[in-house]
Amino acid sequence: MAPHNPFDRISEPNQTTYPTPVFLRMARSRRSRTPVFIAIAGLLLLILGWRSSVKLSVKSPFSTSYRLSSNGPLLYSAPNLHSQTESPLLAPPTRDDNSTVSMGLQKTNPSFHLLLPATESNSNFCKTLLSTFALAYPPPTLINYGKKFDGDSWDKGSHAGKIRGVYDFLSDKKKVKDEDMVLVVDGYDVWFQLPPAIMIKRYQQMIIEANNRLRRRYGTELKIAEGEGGSEMGPKYIQTVIFGADKLCWPNGLSEPACAAVPYSTLPKDVYGPLTDTDPDGFLNRPRYLNSGTVMGPAKDVRAIYGVAVEKVEKDNRGTLGDQFVFAEIFGEQEYQRETQRLSTQGTGGRWYEWLSSALGASDSPLATNQTINNMTVIPGRQYEFGIGLDYTSAMFQTMTHSAHDIDFLTFNDSTPFSKIMAEHQYLRAFPSVPPMDIQYAHGPLWYSSPGNHSLESKDGILLPHSDKLDDLPGHLDWFEVPLATNLYTGTVPSLVHINGDKSLLDDWWPSMWYQPYGRALIRRYIRSTQTRQAARAAAAGGQTWWDMRGGRGGVWTDTGLWMSWGEVCKNAEDVFQDGKGKWGREEGSRKVTNGFGKVVITDEDEDE
Repeated sequence: MAPHNPFDRISEPNQTTYPTPVFLRMARSRRSRTPVFIAIAGLLLLILGWRSSVKLSVKSPFSTSYRLSSNGPLLYSAPNLHSQTESPLLAPPTRDDNSTVSMGLQKTNPSFHLLLPATESNSNFCKTLLSTFALAYPPPTLINYGKKFDGDSWDKGSHAGKIRGVYDFLSDKKKVKDEDMVLVVDGYDVWFQLPPAIMIKRYQQMIIEANNRLRRRYGTELKIAEGEGGSEMGPKYIQTVIFGADKLCWPNGLSEPACAAVPYSTLPKDVYGPLTDTDPDGFLNRPRYLNSGTVMGPAKDVRAIYGVAVEKVEKDNRGTLGDQFVFAEIFGEQEYQRETQRLSTQGTGGRWYEWLSSALGASDSPLATNQTINNMTVIPGRQYEFGIGLDYTSAMFQTMTHSAHDIDFLTFNDSTPFSKIMAEHQYLRAFPSVPPMDIQYAHGPLWYSSPGNHSLESKDGILLPHSDKLDDLPGHLDWFEVPLATNLYTGTVPSLVHINGDKSLLDDWWPSMWYQPYGRALIRRYIRSTQTRQAARAAAAGGQTWWDMRGGRGGVWTDTGLWMSWGEVCKNAEDVFQDGKGKWGREEGSRKVTNGFGKVVITDEDEDE
């Protein structure tokens, strides 16, 4: 697998603009305007009568988990988000405080798995890794680390191997349970910005909002209630898995369902001003196309998506264009099926309304445009519904293809640059002058590297003794005082930033990330905070501080079960810190450093490397 997805370097296609529909041109002429208005008035009366005759009394889809089919995705019931501290996914299991560290502990709440497909280490990989340490994400699991690919395709089979590697890991029921939460991100160009509690809560809220939209658009149907027997009304379609959203559709063809059949963005139609969605270069497009570099959802449902992707790659030979192509195709096929079924089952009023709105260029159905869409071939027995949706507001995943102009690093307690920013972005609807509420209620940025009572930290750590030179951190820091990458048009501060597209941003923007100036001290503190009995108990229990039964802090797991510390995978990545303090582990003349399992990871022999 290449350190950068080669598709990030290709010339991104311009978006095609389409001529004004003939009916709309007629409607704009004075001679035709009166009969058109009469037709619209009659149609509105017809629709009002049609809608008033249909009344459904349905049970809330979030009170029960519904299964779409025998092998369809399971609804992930997002809980009510009343608490400002933690949700059930983050809550530790109940245990006896007198129990031993590792005996008698059961992790009953779901685990949170962070997967990073990466075949080797480099400075960009280490930047991603540092961002997970600074914010206390679960210890990443590296997919395909150390593997060599030598296939015949342009990427030597690395992208097909990436899909297979993630699928195989998720299929191991000893490591991953169906109800666990899974986050898969590219290993070389993703920087986390906000803590996992905020990421998870935004996912939950986004799922609730998306399922409400789906119920309004596609309605309900009779479903078998899981675990209860019998049947009841449930939503026809549900969303459980969220991918990032891009402004451009590539490498799929523009007439393929992956580009032409996907829903329009939920952002306002004029979010970028009068040229929104009509910019031939795509910079002013609302994000609506799937990006495969970030995905989050329940393990069962993510595994199902990767399973069909493996089938497309290994049986249908669809993997030669990369994983981006395959996952976008799966999403496009899902949406094409949803819309064709909706349009084909509409009543008379619905068909008239769809026809007129399409003729006037006002339809919200992507299938109603004048654009030619290649009809997909439906294979009997194949599943097309996978509960996939996109993060249109970039609250979770900020992709960067043609989006750099949307982003600025704001320090919210300094309003000095605000007027300049507003002058440069004339169509901003509402300038984000304060961070979102979920950030304001969160612990301060430096808390996550050593959560809990900092007085318990050992200054005589086994691995990293305290150093006044290396461990200097501000006494207090809150989110208003640090620069945060902010989407000026949506007003969101994304949980992570995915630097796809322009790779120069990997160097240009890295010093602006809030944790970069404190990177070395944060990692040292993060590792040192694991050396207490309380930390060991938490590691076995799981929960907010520790995420699965494997534990581990300050390093990574491989998909083969090997633990590697930061010093092993990133000991030569001084450009990550950019502080001039030297090579990791030998800043003050250290000659020997061991990891948490007693393995020597830095020795005198490393001196000459």
